[in-house]
Amino acid sequence: MTLTRRSMLTLSVGVAIGAVAGMRTGAALASAEDAMAKVMEFSGGMEPEAGTITLDAPEIAENGNTVPVSVSVESPMMADDYVESVAIYADGNPSPDVITFNFTPMSGEASATTRMRLAKTQNVIAVAKTSTGKVFMDKKEVKVTIGGCGG
Repeated sequence: MTLTRRSMLTLSVGVAIGAVAGMRTGAALASAEDAMAKVMEFSGGMEPEAGTITLDAPEIAENGNTVPVSVSVESPMMADDYVESVAIYADGNPSPDVITFNFTPMSGEASATTRMRLAKTQNVIAVAKTSTGKVFMDKKEVKVTIGGCGG
């Protein structure tokens, strides 16, 4: 096969179109509705109440790669009344799921600390589920200056 100027131009255009079509346009981000759907799934469809749970997150995170968050829940942590689990969600990350902590009465207290990545300024949501069927929620907006989930 002889390579002519015309066939080379056609081949080049085909490669360019393929490259543009295959380019990554950036990560799709979750929405507040996605995060609330996860909250409702976690809570078994129960509407979470305010109070009892405290989410501690910075108002401004200069680096979204390592944002410290702490959560604590007031609970007697007795065999008949304790916090079973606490889930943390972020409504502007590629996936709203961040982490779920599980507790037992032997935990002594329902509190945990971790670091998370945040792609942009968004709400961080903590939801606690108790052995008695109650669900509690706390939410904080964290302003992020440099995103941590960049694509």
